[in-house]
Amino acid sequence: MTTLAPPPGQESTRRSHRAGPPSPTALRAWGDPHALNSRARRLFTGPEDDPRWARPALWAILLLATALYAWNLTSITGNTFYDAAVYSGTKSWKAFFFGALDSGSFITVDKPPFALWVMGLSARVFGYGTWQLMLPMVAAGTGSVALLYRSVKRDFGAVAGTVSALVLTLTPITVAITRDTNPDPILVLLMMLGAMALLKAVRNGKLMPLVWSAVAIGFAFNTKMMQAYVVLPAFFLVYLWATNVSLGRRIRNLAVATVALVVSSAWWMVIVDLIPASSRPYIGGSTDNTVWDLVIGYNGFGRIFGASSSVGSQGNGASFGGSSGLYRMFNEIMGGQISWLIPFAAIALVAGLVLRGRAPRTDAKRAALMLWGGWFVLHFLTFSLAEGTFHPYYVTAMAPGIAALAGAGGVLLYRAFREGTAAKWAWVLPVAIAASSVWAVVLLQRVSGSGTVYTAAEIVVAVAGAASVLGLLVGRFTRRHRLMGFAALAATVALLAGPAAYSVSAATSSTNGTNPTAGPSTGGGMGGGGGGMGGAPSGAKSGTKPSGSAPSGTKPSGSAPSGTMPSGSGSASSSSSESGTQSTGGGGMGGGTQVSSAMITYLKKHQDGATWLLAVSTDQTASSIILESGQPVISMGGWSGSDNAMTLAKLKSLVKSGKLHYIMVSSTGGQGTNSEITTWVKAHGTAVSTYSGLYRLDASDVS
Repeated sequence: MTTLAPPPGQESTRRSHRAGPPSPTALRAWGDPHALNSRARRLFTGPEDDPRWARPALWAILLLATALYAWNLTSITGNTFYDAAVYSGTKSWKAFFFGALDSGSFITVDKPPFALWVMGLSARVFGYGTWQLMLPMVAAGTGSVALLYRSVKRDFGAVAGTVSALVLTLTPITVAITRDTNPDPILVLLMMLGAMALLKAVRNGKLMPLVWSAVAIGFAFNTKMMQAYVVLPAFFLVYLWATNVSLGRRIRNLAVATVALVVSSAWWMVIVDLIPASSRPYIGGSTDNTVWDLVIGYNGFGRIFGASSSVGSQGNGASFGGSSGLYRMFNEIMGGQISWLIPFAAIALVAGLVLRGRAPRTDAKRAALMLWGGWFVLHFLTFSLAEGTFHPYYVTAMAPGIAALAGAGGVLLYRAFREGTAAKWAWVLPVAIAASSVWAVVLLQRVSGSGTVYTAAEIVVAVAGAASVLGLLVGRFTRRHRLMGFAALAATVALLAGPAAYSVSAATSSTNGTNPTAGPSTGGGMGGGGGGMGGAPSGAKSGTKPSGSAPSGTKPSGSAPSGTMPSGSGSASSSSSESGTQSTGGGGMGGGTQVSSAMITYLKKHQDGATWLLAVSTDQTASSIILESGQPVISMGGWSGSDNAMTLAKLKSLVKSGKLHYIMVSSTGGQGTNSEITTWVKAHGTAVSTYSGLYRLDASDVS
């Protein structure tokens, strides 16, 4: 038998690369223009053993993803809450480190600051504005697509990788949230890095890839806390089961990785909680001014159980995604955002594991299926059953699992169907296609009449889905492999037509920055850009599309943020009436009060050297004024107005030291400490008659 061996020179070069530094010949080749041109070509054409279409297809998908995420970039509506915190971080390194809402560092946002750091560094380098904040988000979204392609292709081939990347690109809620300044795109990218490093550790049995996987999840924890840990059971199980080293070594490596996970997760929390409360901002969302309480409470068990007090929120956000239960991902709010390929992914997962059932314990394909299947199932159960605050955009974290199963599982099912292996499972492919096609028609029927694009998508799904199933069956019985190939392409079109319609809608229409969703409004989740919690003016009708109008762009002289302001990101007023008042929403201290551009001008004129321009009830109100004025503003009650960030003693101290002069209180007062502060401000402050609820306090007013 004739064998093809590499020429001696090439073999020698390979050995020299493995054994030590490259030879002079290799160094000269590295600088050779022809070698450089060859490497440049491979960047665009891919490795020589790849199909010719593979790398161009990847570049096309990455270009599509970038276009969807960045389309009409300057009109993107960000989350004013995070926009204000990023702006404050560009004015103060202290605010930057703590993730404070205001540059005076009175209170933090209710999340750890890693995503704010990423956006903040971009803003510090390029200036503060819409595209500067969105640049890292678009990069993170496109980067996640590239990472998923590489991971799935490594184990299942170019077809599987391409399909997975395309599915992730066209996941509607992923498009919507990537066009926003919420931290979720950064979270998903970090989790993807963790998954890739874990699979590498499973393949080679080495410790360091596992450690880097843990570090990536640790940074994800510092982006959205406990949500980053949802995938950990799958990570631990896959490594413990499939890695080709002894059990003792696997356990040892997992122990070392766990230490890395704890350190990379907890370092910021430990530093912050060790700093005296008087020297740092109040931890927004906590009940006792500690990050630890935020971890186990508001951003931890409170999200799952909807508990109150020390274990989190009161479940008042569940309505954004519908009632908890296994049907949540399929309801009228969530269905169009994420569920299109859930039937196919679930069937592909089960069938794929069965098809790999007799493979060795260390089989890479089964390990990958276990990882992506665990990713999907754990997120599905967590998000479906969570009784606490739940926004539809959270489920973008589930999208990589669905996409990977659609690509990898689809290829496994197609090969089994074409080759006739595992006879009783070979027929699963047309069943999976039919199930997801029917479900897509159901989803599109829910929004019938919402626009031509959805009607067209429904027709495409029905025709392409039927053609695919019929083509597969005829091709199988007549042994026409080319017909089966065309049928598989038709299946891809059928399963992605609906998500594509929603994704185009998300990319080309205005969405709400606080609670972004894709597609038309279909229920209480405010689809297509309806208002989120505190994201719309008081009295706005739930489920209505915002106007999407951008701030006027005129900034108060010398102090407003430089660059182009994020569209819709919080001009405190869009009216120019004589009184200049506009509702900013929110309850508690100053809830439902009126703030306007005219008032901001007045406050700046009479700031008299105070650190803070104004103290208001909630983060939503404060963030809008920060972005309008460019000045620090105190949020006394955090996101919902219920944080104990401001006490009467603290308020008196700030007033007496001249750091704060103006406080806005609600005419109806509040509860608890809020009521005490309101009563004291009204009794000792001087009402500014022009603006309802606004009071001036000076050092002489403090007894």
